[in-house]
Amino acid sequence: MKNIIEYKGYVGSIEFSEEDSIFFGKVQGVRTLISYEGASASELINDFHGAIDDYLELCKAEGIEPEKAYKGSFNIRVKPELHKKAAIYAMEHDITLNSFVENSIEKVLAAF
Repeated sequence: MKNIIEYKGYVGSIEFSEEDSIFFGKVQGVRTLISYEGASASELINDFHGAIDDYLELCKAEGIEPEKAYKGSFNIRVKPELHKKAAIYAMEHDITLNSFVENSIEKVLAAF
């Protein structure tokens, strides 16, 4: 079972509150808080879609650019020794550190 939903390029989490008997979630990968809920899976999906549509309409009405989820840039923290080894590997193979990280992620996710 996937605990995510996707719509118009946005990814949302799916969680369940046993205490409240309700599904809920929030859009991932953006700073803006976009949340949704529903008493059933179909209600959750409908509210998720509505929340995204409302967000996009609000941005349009205010003349602002909507945040793009997962725009391809992120900061990571690694052990200094791992950073050094990765940088040396990239230099020895005449590639950028970014290319090395991207290629490494692609290899791992190819089997996913």
